[in-house]
Amino acid sequence: MTKRNGAGRAIVTAVLTCACAGGAQAAEGDWLVRIRALHMSPSNDNSTTTVVPALGEVKAEDKLFPEVDISYFFTPHIAAELILTVPQKHDVELGGVNIGSVKHLPPTLTLQYHFNPEGSVRPYAGIGLNYTRFSGVKLDAGTVLGGSVPLTMDRSSFGWAAQLGVDIQLAPQWFLNLDAKYVKIDADIAVKGAGVPVTRLDVDPLLLSVGLGYRF
Repeated sequence: MTKRNGAGRAIVTAVLTCACAGGAQAAEGDWLVRIRALHMSPSNDNSTTTVVPALGEVKAEDKLFPEVDISYFFTPHIAAELILTVPQKHDVELGGVNIGSVKHLPPTLTLQYHFNPEGSVRPYAGIGLNYTRFSGVKLDAGTVLGGSVPLTMDRSSFGWAAQLGVDIQLAPQWFLNLDAKYVKIDADIAVKGAGVPVTRLDVDPLLLSVGLGYRF
């Protein structure tokens, strides 16, 4: 009888332990929202003007701005992340001289694999698609070429994105996040009215960010 009671208690204990573990996992949830500070460092590759190559490259400046991303976990290992921000204004230079500014809105969607979903340190890798919308284009090469040479540029860009990051658990639902992304962003620049591209702005930025995440 004592052995039977002991076995019963062991079974009940095991069931309760599993239930508690399952409840803790369920409480963590399928959604993860992060707020991050992001530093954008454009590579500015292959951006030499075809009109006067000696003038040098067309460059976009570095930028620091806030970012919000939303992740949904299909499984403990697989998640989709949508990265959002507000339009960002960038100064543009030609041969080291400011020729104006442009705004860009770069939402990015990635599919991620999380390597250690139950641990306190959770690295992940992702690959996806970026869509960048350019607006507020105010570019004029006259400061470099002389006179007034208004420029226009492509209004949008599609490109791939690659991502590496890690979530470090601070509390049951709170995480410190470190993230690095490389995004392919480029656009042709042309003399307004002529329609013939004179250069290509290859932003192709490295994005480094740090922030906090909440899973629910």
